[in-house]
Formats: sequence, structure tokens, C-alpha cells
Amino acid sequence: MPTYDYRCDTNDRVIEVSHRMSETLTSWGELCERAGVELGDTPADAPVHRLATGGNVITSSSLGSGCTPAPSCATGSCCGGGMCGLN
Repeated sequence: MPTYDYRCDTNDRVIEVSHRMSETLTSWGELCERAGVELGDTPADAPVHRLATGGNVITSSSLGSGCTPAPSCATGSCCGGGMCGLN
């Protein structure tokens, strides 16, 4: 299932959630419920918007070995988190 980042302008927080491509969350309350986090001091009806991240499908096969050929890996100090070549 794709993951999406949503930002709340009221509290300036960004939260990542998974949902179907056809869904869109519009309020802080919906976002918190989906993510399993507390509302905090932010009103449940505070608007949120999906960031232009494209929606990523995370599966075990898409994670790979964690190290692709890159200069930092060639030296034996592979970058952490499976993000070689992205920094």
C-alpha cells in the first residue's frame, strides 16, 4: 500500500501514513486516527494537505540489500539505512 506524507499548517507537523491511492485525508483528526497518534492540542478539524512526495510503495523486495554500488560503498563504509547514492 502506498505511503504519503501529510502536513498540518496549524501545528507544522508532517506525518506519514499508508492508504489506498483513491483516498485523501483532509483533517488532523483523520490523519491522527490513520497514523495512530494523539491529537494533542491541535483541533481535529484542522486542515491537512498531502505533500508532493509521489506516494511510495514500501515492500521488502523494494528495500534491496541496503547497499548499491556507490563511491561510499566502494570504500567499505556503506551509507546507512539503505540510502546509498541518495545523499
